[in-house]
Amino acid sequence: QVQLVESGGGLVQPGGSLRLSCAASGSIFSINAMGWYRQAPGKQRELVATITSGGSTNYADSVKGRFTISRDNAKNTVYLQMNSLKPEDTAVYYCNAAIVVIFKALDAWGQGTLVTVSS
Repeated sequence: QVQLVESGGGLVQPGGSLRLSCAASGSIFSINAMGWYRQAPGKQRELVATITSGGSTNYADSVKGRFTISRDNAKNTVYLQMNSLKPEDTAVYYCNAAIVVIFKALDAWGQGTLVTVSS
């Protein structure tokens, strides 16, 4: 019914940059908040950044000043620009969206994209 597809992960050296994208598709009426979460090996999933439909943003302290979340409402897509990457940013990054379909709201998740920061 609704699908989130992430792209843009990969291997990058410390100090490098990556841009993640997540596109929502399906029978979507509207999308409220969208966000990125990550899960490192052996750790719990944690919030990275969120953005409301109006563009208000929130970041984890660990990524403030290095990561930027943005969205294109016309394309139902959210982005995460990651700069000055550190080895501790290595994780599977998941896209999340609060999607409204006809008659109900869904908490949708993508399949995850792996980001590896290593020299």
